[in-house]
Amino acid sequence: MPSPPTELPTLVFHHQACLGHEPGPGHPESPWRLHAVLGALRQPEFAPLAWREAPAGTREQLLLVHDTGYVDAIHAATPLGGLVALDGGDTLMSPGSWDAVMRCVGAACAGVDAVMRGEAANVFCATRPCGHHAEPDRAMGFCLFNQAAIAAVHALETYGLQRVAVVDFDVHHGNGTQAAFFDRPELFYGSSHQSPLYPGTGAASERGAGNNIVNVPLPPGCSPDLFCARTASSLLPAVREFAPQLIVISAGFDAHRLDPLASMNLENEDFAWITRELMAIAADVCEGRIVSILEGGYSAEGLAGGCAAHVRALMQG
Repeated sequence: MPSPPTELPTLVFHHQACLGHEPGPGHPESPWRLHAVLGALRQPEFAPLAWREAPAGTREQLLLVHDTGYVDAIHAATPLGGLVALDGGDTLMSPGSWDAVMRCVGAACAGVDAVMRGEAANVFCATRPCGHHAEPDRAMGFCLFNQAAIAAVHALETYGLQRVAVVDFDVHHGNGTQAAFFDRPELFYGSSHQSPLYPGTGAASERGAGNNIVNVPLPPGCSPDLFCARTASSLLPAVREFAPQLIVISAGFDAHRLDPLASMNLENEDFAWITRELMAIAADVCEGRIVSILEGGYSAEGLAGGCAAHVRALMQG
């Protein structure tokens, strides 16, 4: 028999169903986003990645974060044809949307299982649509279910963990994750994001019932130096102090300077930098356990480059 590998791989979860969420021509949250990510991760330098098909999520997993009535309403809203608007036109469902979001949820929970069972060094979920704006009872901001929040609660419930952190560097504040965690001190949410910008939440004064929320609002036009300085002085020390037993990353790449929906000026290297910083914390406090989940990013070049830098850093851990 061949010898087992001496080092665990970075594992990527993906499913073709995630391309079936089609919110219509011109919508930013389009299947091309996932094509851009997959194209980047299929370059020769990423050959060492291990790939798995994302399983379908379960109703029980959805109910870890979302209200029963909301879950039932989203399922019932899935159209047989055409599009259904859930929040005034930003968040739309097509016939393939339910299968897509259930693979997102399944990937996130399977990613937790993989790192907790020692099957992977870390995990990246190459799935869409994004999820961090979805509140327990509300779809918004292109998001139907909050897979990062679900992954964190799944880790608590399945593995008996006492502290799990979600760290979010998407350019938009993850109001849904904050809402789900606000009264749960065993869950930490930290976010760097442009402000003012959609959805209008994420002030530094929003701290959570157990001081378990840390928001780092950044100005439009934010430079890489300012991003790194403010993240290093507030967000990263708070994550370390919380000492999570697992870190979930909401990995959005729309703070890239090329992104059309925001006005920050990050480069590919800045996404690699924050990934390395989080990996260093994870190595010290939780045996390196990281599950990263794709969130936003609406420039093909910015998304592909930022995501490649992020996954490259995960692989070098």
